[in-house]
Amino acid sequence: QGRLVESGGGLAQAGESLRLSCLVSGRAHSMGWFRQVPGKEREFVAAISEGGGTAYVDSVKGRFTISRDSAKTTVYLQMNSLKPEDTAVYYCAVGVFGSWDAPATDLDSFDTWGQGTQVTVSS
Repeated sequence: QGRLVESGGGLAQAGESLRLSCLVSGRAHSMGWFRQVPGKEREFVAAISEGGGTAYVDSVKGRFTISRDSAKTTVYLQMNSLKPEDTAVYYCAVGVFGSWDAPATDLDSFDTWGQGTQVTVSS
């Protein structure tokens, strides 16, 4: 699997929006975003399959949208209506598991990770 280069993190106030991008080199069956705060385990946020199927953790449904470009080289995470509890380091990840219509969502199914980008939401 290739490299992942993330961008787009930063500071936002509650209610604002940010968009994360991840440039992917190499093929992946599942492309996803995870996040981690200090002292806690890395958690699944969203993922997209090769066929465009998506999955989200309940806490971001209706606020976050995962998508990718037609060449499948860049995956995005549009984050709207941000909340302070969304503050975390966000990681892009890709893996070879998952079906055409349904992406993998468990951490162990992703084998290539980006360096992480900080998202901080103030109240």
